[in-house]
Amino acid sequence: MMSTGEGVTFWVLAVIATVAACGLLFARKAVHAALGMVVTMICLGMLYLVTLEAPLLGVVHIFVYTGAVMMLFLFVVMLVGVDHSDSVVETLRGHRLATVVLTLGIVGLLVSAVRRVSYTATPSLAEVNADPGNVNAMANYIFGRYVWVFETTSALLITAALGAMVLAYRERLAPKPTQRAWSERRFKEGKHLAGLPVPGVYARHNAVDTPALLPDGSISELSINKVLAARDQVTVPTRYLELEARTEDEIEEGGRR
Repeated sequence: MMSTGEGVTFWVLAVIATVAACGLLFARKAVHAALGMVVTMICLGMLYLVTLEAPLLGVVHIFVYTGAVMMLFLFVVMLVGVDHSDSVVETLRGHRLATVVLTLGIVGLLVSAVRRVSYTATPSLAEVNADPGNVNAMANYIFGRYVWVFETTSALLITAALGAMVLAYRERLAPKPTQRAWSERRFKEGKHLAGLPVPGVYARHNAVDTPALLPDGSISELSINKVLAARDQVTVPTRYLELEARTEDEIEEGGRR
C-alpha cells in the first residue's frame, strides 16, 4: 500500500508526464518535442525513485535516457537543422501504409504481451533483494538474457548519429570563396555593394535574432536569418523602439524642468 505522500507524488508526476508526452506528440518544433520527452523521462525516473522504491532504475533512467539518449537526439536535431521549407512530398511509395502496418503490429505485440503477464507468483521486493540481489538480477538480465536487445539499441543509436553526420555533410566541389571573391562578385552584380545589413543595426541590440531596422524604423528582410524565421524565433524590435521613445520623453521632460 502506498502512503499519502507517495500517492500525491505519483499523481503529480503522472499529470506532468502525461502533459509532456502530449507535447511530444503535438509539438511543431523538433526541439520542443525533444524537451517534452526529457520531462517525461525525468518524471518516470522520479516515479521509480519515490513510489516504486527502485533507486537504481530511477538513477539509470535519468542519467542514461535523459542525460545521454535525449542529448544525442538534440545533437542530431541541431546538427541536421530544422527548416520549414523542407519538402513534405512523399518520395517513397507506400511509406505511410508501411508505417500504419508496423504501428498496428507493434500495438498488437504490446497488447498480447500485457495480457500474458501473471501476477500470481510475483516475488516481494525483499525476496528479490535477498537472493540474488536487485543489482545482480538486473545485471543478469541486461548482460545475459537481453544482451542482444541492448546491443541492437546501441547500434541503432550509433547509426542515427552517423546518419545525421552524413545528412549534414556536404562535399565541396569548388574552393571556398574568399572575402575578395565575394566583394568582386557584389560589384559585378551591382547589388549590396556595402554588404548585407547585419542583425541588430539601429535596434539597440546586436543579437542574431534581432533584425536590422531601416531608417524609417521598418524591418530589413535581408537581415533575418532563414533558420530563425522558420522556427519563428525572430525578436520583434517593438520593445526597443518603445524604450527609445520612453528615453526621448524622459530627456524632454528633464529639459523642461
